[in-house]
Amino acid sequence: MLRRTILDEAPLSELALWASRLAWFSLVVALLSVLVVRSGLLEVVPALATFVAAIGCAGLAILFALAAFVAIWREGYRGLGRALVAFFLGLAIIAYPAYQAYRATKLPAIGDITTDFANPPRFDVLARLRARGTSDYPGEKAAALQRAAYPEIVPLQVDMPARGVYDIVLALVAKRKWLVVDARAPVGPRGVGTIEAVARTTLFGFREDVVIRMTPLRDGTRVDMRSASRYAFHDFGANARRVRAMLDDIDEAVSAAPERTEPEKPEPKPAPKKRR
Repeated sequence: MLRRTILDEAPLSELALWASRLAWFSLVVALLSVLVVRSGLLEVVPALATFVAAIGCAGLAILFALAAFVAIWREGYRGLGRALVAFFLGLAIIAYPAYQAYRATKLPAIGDITTDFANPPRFDVLARLRARGTSDYPGEKAAALQRAAYPEIVPLQVDMPARGVYDIVLALVAKRKWLVVDARAPVGPRGVGTIEAVARTTLFGFREDVVIRMTPLRDGTRVDMRSASRYAFHDFGANARRVRAMLDDIDEAVSAAPERTEPEKPEPKPAPKKRR
């Protein structure tokens, strides 16, 4: 009973209290900044600045919590539970940005990925939605960085007419819930098909622009794709993953499609004999 009375009378650690306040504040600010970016209520830059501020508050919460641990150990203050919650909550908020920062050191600082460096698929309708000067492919410097980091991203050639490939690609785009802004089916044996769409990142919902081009060949179709971030110069590998996954799905879908066979022509009926 005496020990319980002493513990109840022990003062609450101010450091633990402020660690808890900072941790919960940073969580609220981080969630609000994500919602603002996804909804498009504000420009991306101020919303991201708010998220960075939330990360800073989370870092301060961790430091205050560590200091609270020391004070509680030495002085016997109350507030260990608050300090623990603040510490782990701060770590949870910082974990994802820290992981992305680590990945940024391992990946090239590019935000435009294509399968065709000589003639990248063009943004036509999407060019009106992008900032001026960002619709053109960045050039040889970006191409060299991509070749070194993602050598597996190359054009896909499939044994299917362009119209059939176009239908498959359109279905895969719809399955991914990308917003289609323009779709032009190939017309005639030499017509080129294109699909322009807007994809969104998982957490913030950043808009990233995609164009897929289907070019008829003598014995099939060549598929080229381009995926470019609308805002960032560093995509943390998101565009490369998108292109790679889409081309793999197209190849798999084409391979699983039933072979188109020519319908059998009925045998010509013999001409009726003329009566003499």
